[in-house]
Amino acid sequence: LSLRFPQKLWEMLESSKFQSIWWTEGGKCVAINKDLFEVEVLGREGQQVFHTQKIKSFMRQLNAYGFTKMQRNFQRSASLPEFLAEEAAASAHSQILYYYNPSFNRAHPWLSETCKRR
Repeated sequence: LSLRFPQKLWEMLESSKFQSIWWTEGGKCVAINKDLFEVEVLGREGQQVFHTQKIKSFMRQLNAYGFTKMQRNFQRSASLPEFLAEEAAASAHSQILYYYNPSFNRAHPWLSETCKRR
């Protein structure tokens, strides 16, 4: 039995097998460590979870099911040392992608059934 994209995504988020994808605090967004996801999920030989090996194709699937990319806003400090430290943290953070869909919420699993391909 082949699962639909939202169901596969849900299973991954609820599984402890994957370190590259998780629910954000509150369970309203999906967080993806882009580089790790490409190796851990898309680069699997013979055990593909999704029918692609490219992150752009995976992101198109997310968009097709109504997910929108969220931006993380960082407040910048006025002092140079603090600013540089925050820039370094933001750079590491830029590998993390955040996606939101109002019908994809950890607290309301039944809503995921309403995630339809556009």
